[in-house]
Amino acid sequence: MTLTHVAPGTRLDGGVTQDRQARAPYAEAIERNAGEGWTRLGVPGHQDQPLHHPSLASLAGPELLAVDIPMFTEGVDLPAPGETTSPLLEALDLAAEAWGARRTWFLTDGASQGNHVTCLALRSLSPHAVVQRSVHTSVIDGAILAGLRLEFVQPSVDSALGIAHGVTAAAVDQQLTAHPGAAAAYIISPSYFGACADIEAIARVAHQHGVPLVVDEAWGSHFGFHPELPKSALQSGADLVISSTHKLGGSLTQSAMLHLGDGIFADQLEPLIVRAMTTFGTTSPSGILYASLDLARRDLYLNGIPGIGASIADVERLREVLNAEGRYADPDPSIHAAPDVIALDPLRFVVDTRSGGVPGYVARRLLEERSRIHVEMATGTCIVGLVGAGSRLDVDYVAAALHALPQQDLEGYPPIHLPPNAPRRMDLRDAYLSPNEIVPAAKAVGRISADSLAAYPPGVANVLPGEAITQEILDFLHDTAASPYGWVRGSVDPAVDHLRVIA
Repeated sequence: MTLTHVAPGTRLDGGVTQDRQARAPYAEAIERNAGEGWTRLGVPGHQDQPLHHPSLASLAGPELLAVDIPMFTEGVDLPAPGETTSPLLEALDLAAEAWGARRTWFLTDGASQGNHVTCLALRSLSPHAVVQRSVHTSVIDGAILAGLRLEFVQPSVDSALGIAHGVTAAAVDQQLTAHPGAAAAYIISPSYFGACADIEAIARVAHQHGVPLVVDEAWGSHFGFHPELPKSALQSGADLVISSTHKLGGSLTQSAMLHLGDGIFADQLEPLIVRAMTTFGTTSPSGILYASLDLARRDLYLNGIPGIGASIADVERLREVLNAEGRYADPDPSIHAAPDVIALDPLRFVVDTRSGGVPGYVARRLLEERSRIHVEMATGTCIVGLVGAGSRLDVDYVAAALHALPQQDLEGYPPIHLPPNAPRRMDLRDAYLSPNEIVPAAKAVGRISADSLAAYPPGVANVLPGEAITQEILDFLHDTAASPYGWVRGSVDPAVDHLRVIA
């Protein structure tokens, strides 16, 4: 389905009216329930009593407590007496319609939950899958939990910026040929830096091999809602898409969606996803997060053209202002030139601060201290900022703050380079569950890691359970941990002074 945006009341293809998308049935139901004067004698324990829970009520006002209702409330999550459907089911149907999916699930544990669910579902199809090596660490966690063996496709690496991009269709084809009978091909697009892979070509390759294509589109929940944005993964032929709606789509933190494409694998995947959602879904989901997903869907659909257009224009003007000044090199052309990148997200901007005499980590710290500007992330070479779909950017203020950064002596800030992946010695799950011991970091070199260690940001695992620990990887993790804003997910201690290895 191609997303279409028209004036309210105009009929869309298939007889669907925009009046449907103008509704937010779940958000409307939860707000209606909050105003009905209930005496609550169940969970949550604050029971909508702001006078007796003033600290909680002061966090976001007493309205927060009123809409924090329990799951399985009639007329909200369940049908009202005499009704055959519920506001929750209606909201899920509207989300599927808006993104062009056969079916959509709301997630309250972020896109990480979607990756866990997907890995468990895929394990029912085959014991192994072909997966992009630079997937988010939650895919690795999901594979460990599911016992899914991963055969990796290597992304291209920008050595100048020290970042990984995506994978090509040819590389996916090569790995699927080398590992027949895979459950799926599993990639990330867009990357943390906004680089988009050729999903249409990769989907064709996957389907030629008789396997579905899974796309972790955590950073692209807004794709497809404006003609200047890249096409969404579903529009490009993906079969299962994990969407971190809270990132740029506008819902509250930790809310996300999982979309099932209406393709040739839908009948096979749907019951597996339903079963895995039961395993990984909480029995106490947040109605507040559900409502935020419902509202984000409505706003993206109705306001996508004017709202996102203004956001794109702001980011483009910032690029123009920075390029005109000439202090900072524009990395976009080099990123776009990578063999696996066919487009860039226009709502994300990368500034090569090191080219302007400021290491990325230092630039981030100074922007926060001097101008109260918080950017999405920093590396040793650059900062990455973004504008949410429909949000606005004070271009002049941000540009002036960047131009005012004092130049540094870069001798004390050598660039951090991504280390090459270490050889795999054991299967992920076997290594994770094997007897292990904690040793000083220096003594871990050459040993087999029992943990998944990922430098944050961007959360891509640098060493996996079952892989050898090299000196290059250890140095990289130490540099990350020592940087002002870096940390290593999965490390035994914050400084990575000790590592967990196979005994």
